[in-house]
Amino acid sequence: MDILLAIPSMLLAIAIVAALGTSLTNVLIAIGVAYVPVFARTVRASVLMVKEQEFIEAARSIGCNDFTIIFQYIVPNSLAPTIVQVTLGIAGAILSIAGLSFLGLGIQPPTPEWGAMLSNARTYIRDAWHITIIPGMGIMLTILALNLMGDGLRDALDPRLKN
Repeated sequence: MDILLAIPSMLLAIAIVAALGTSLTNVLIAIGVAYVPVFARTVRASVLMVKEQEFIEAARSIGCNDFTIIFQYIVPNSLAPTIVQVTLGIAGAILSIAGLSFLGLGIQPPTPEWGAMLSNARTYIRDAWHITIIPGMGIMLTILALNLMGDGLRDALDPRLKN
């Protein structure tokens, strides 16, 4: 996993799509391979942090089995950072897919895709600027909504923030 983290995710996605070809399935495979190590590291770090807490030791001392400790204590306490990372990861994946399509390596026409729309609209930016603004605003608003949703979910689900 560390080897995949050493390579920038967009560069890795470009290499995978260039090797596999341009199709929706190949783009999704490339984005998945590029982003899985980030999620794996986040989940691992969160679980290792929660596992060392005193309440886990207390649960072991009163005789809770591993299944109970995992699903009653570790998962709820490590879920919030994971959810935030997933929403940020989806936002990053949207940007990566749009970037691949902008470069001509992503989803091909006639399938509508924001990056391809931006790429095609480049030539008309002086005459019809709104053709570029609309897909760009779509990307921006979607990513903003995902980030706000992730922040709201973290606030709602994080046991450390509850009174």
